[in-house]
Amino acid sequence: MAITSANQLELLQTAEAVAREKMIDPSLVVEAMEESLARAAKSRYGAEMDIRVSIDRKTGKATFTRVRTVVEDEELENYQAEMTVEQAKQYMETPSVGDVFVEEVPPVEMGRIAAQSAKQVILQKVREAERDRQYEDFKDRAGTIINGAVKREEFGNVIVDLGGAEAVLRRNDKIGRESYRPNDRVRAYIKEVRREVRGHQIFLSRTAPEFMAELFKMEVPEIYDGIIEVKAVARDPGSRAKIAVISYDGSIDPVGACVGMRGSRVQAVVNELQGEKIDIIPWNEDQPTFLVNALQPAEVSKVVLDEEAGKIEVVVPEEQLSLAIGRRGQNVRLASQLTNLDIDIMTEAEESARRQKEFEARTQLFMDSLDLDEFFAQLLVSEGFTNLEEVAYVEIEELLVIDGVDEGTAQELQTRAREYLEAKAKAALESARALGAEDSLIEFEGLTPQMVEALAKDDVKNLEDFATCADWELAGGWTTVDGQRIKDDGVLEPFGVTLEEAQDLVMTARIMLGWVDPAELEQAEEEVTEEEAEA
Repeated sequence: MAITSANQLELLQTAEAVAREKMIDPSLVVEAMEESLARAAKSRYGAEMDIRVSIDRKTGKATFTRVRTVVEDEELENYQAEMTVEQAKQYMETPSVGDVFVEEVPPVEMGRIAAQSAKQVILQKVREAERDRQYEDFKDRAGTIINGAVKREEFGNVIVDLGGAEAVLRRNDKIGRESYRPNDRVRAYIKEVRREVRGHQIFLSRTAPEFMAELFKMEVPEIYDGIIEVKAVARDPGSRAKIAVISYDGSIDPVGACVGMRGSRVQAVVNELQGEKIDIIPWNEDQPTFLVNALQPAEVSKVVLDEEAGKIEVVVPEEQLSLAIGRRGQNVRLASQLTNLDIDIMTEAEESARRQKEFEARTQLFMDSLDLDEFFAQLLVSEGFTNLEEVAYVEIEELLVIDGVDEGTAQELQTRAREYLEAKAKAALESARALGAEDSLIEFEGLTPQMVEALAKDDVKNLEDFATCADWELAGGWTTVDGQRIKDDGVLEPFGVTLEEAQDLVMTARIMLGWVDPAELEQAEEEVTEEEAEA
């Protein structure tokens, strides 16, 4: 097992054979051999020495050398690998700091332990080179479909041979209960390629929405040519999916092109996805129209879009409700993923009842706060007034269009509304101070007294407390737990504060406290804008 005692040409032949097998540069294998021989020599001559080995790339001859570096007197630490200028004079004519003295030393014969250690070094280096080669070969192929053969299965994860590289198809990236046997052919989407020290570097997926989009690209020439574009995909892997497409050629129907003659094109994709049912939806820039398409096959009566909250209400006839929701909520869930909107579905009767309830609540609000009779309060609600702020601060002309309201009545309405709001604000401010709210929070621009009161009740009592809040803690948000979306209520959510507004308020507080440098923040925003533009 002594490498130095082997025929020198065999050394090079071995390196070339290993390089061919692993598809790496032969010089990398030779370098690994040089390092392993150097390590073995150090164990013979001493670990403190700087022993280096050079293998001639033509003859295979290994040359062992000892290297010593000239250093300053006070920097001399390792006597075996360093020497002072004075000591170097016996080896060199005019030595100076930084010079290197190299002398050849006799080669070493490796025993069993040293040979085993050298073998491990070579294997490690070859493995690293192989991984580097795999990463370089596949890093630009992320986002494409690849075919491979199943090598083995480990704890539900499938190891796939891609020909010169191994990839892993993890359990949660398989469709349903797919099972594979060795040598089975598998087609998958390269989800990610990342450099790892140990383990697999290429990660495959058959559940990714992009996998379906790429399959359609392979089956539909118009998508490949850019005439038709896949705008969005939502999947419940192995069960059902929705794909939104648009055509840039008015003479080509995007849905028909994706379906193909007698469904041949879509059927090819369905077969690859283990019978997954696919709804092909025409994409539309108008979100309500797109949503109506996305909820097919259900019929929609009315759509109400709240762009600020990113929510949408869909009203359907009673007999269409179960069809719109789908089995276990599948249809509405996929439509929500496809449109990136929160969808509330209700029947026409439910919507009518809700609107009646809202009408009565607003009527009662105006009756109580403005001391109006029911008929007059209903007139205000019918004209579209929803809260006291609108009545108090709207242009007086908008009140004059109401039947029976003259200028004097309009001014009286606004006076009552403003006095009521001021009284409420004063009471909220007193309550906030009683709860311990400090002036730094009370005087912070953008917060009303009612907001300060709500924050104080939540134990946010000064600007420092406010600056540590997360935007979702203020504006509310959604959390996914065990596959279900759970609502997180925000402290300022009842006041209509959006997530973007909450972010701005918190960031302003942090800048005022000196926690964030505005210049650095502006630079970071510019970098993000540039990255988005490049993307």
